[in-house]
Amino acid sequence: MEPTTGAPVDAVPRRVPVRQQSRGRDAYRSDGTEPPDDGGAFWAPIEEVHWDGTPVREDPAPGPRTPATGRRATARTAVPPDPLVGLTVLVLLSLVTAFFAWVSAGPFWLAVGHARDGTVVIDSCAGGGLTQRCRGIFTADGGRFLAHGVRVSGVPAGGGAPGTAHRARMTGPAGSTAYADTGASRHLRWLPGLVVVLGCAAGIVRWTGSARLPGRRHRRWAVAAALAGPTLITLGFLAAAW
Repeated sequence: MEPTTGAPVDAVPRRVPVRQQSRGRDAYRSDGTEPPDDGGAFWAPIEEVHWDGTPVREDPAPGPRTPATGRRATARTAVPPDPLVGLTVLVLLSLVTAFFAWVSAGPFWLAVGHARDGTVVIDSCAGGGLTQRCRGIFTADGGRFLAHGVRVSGVPAGGGAPGTAHRARMTGPAGSTAYADTGASRHLRWLPGLVVVLGCAAGIVRWTGSARLPGRRHRRWAVAAALAGPTLITLGFLAAAW
């Protein structure tokens, strides 16, 4: 018996021709006999062809397929975040968030209309330009309250002489800063700071690996917790500056 086809050895030839298409006609005649000319047929070993002369093709090994698309699934291994790097970035970005939330809380309330108008009298000034630091006495309109030694922000150029009076606003008697700037500049004191707070929140989500945890539910809870930290810090400073 022939081991490949299971037929008797005398009944199976050692080589059979492979069917080939040559210029629109088959290499065999319609009645199955060979043409006189043997130059158009390629003879292959019996182990490489089927009984009718078609070549044997090895099917690729089936791989894992997804039930939805039927395509082979590619295994993706999520890289776990480094806890030391995540903790370090969390602490640093939380401190940055606290600083910018603190310096932006008072100007934010003034920009939205929560303020007490009055007059501030310059007591002393040091430095110049962006490094100028002034102190003064703030008197609310109607004599509702008087604040001594408050920090005066937004003093115009040349207006830092002791005894100079400026119109200013404070968030209330417990405030520590009187803002003398007006117009669009009042928004520049809180808007960039809150943008930095949002950037710190995104950085915490990125570097702590909250968005890379396995499982959709775990990722949602981790991202929510990462965003809750900067949000609570900002809300705390806003409440303190009220």
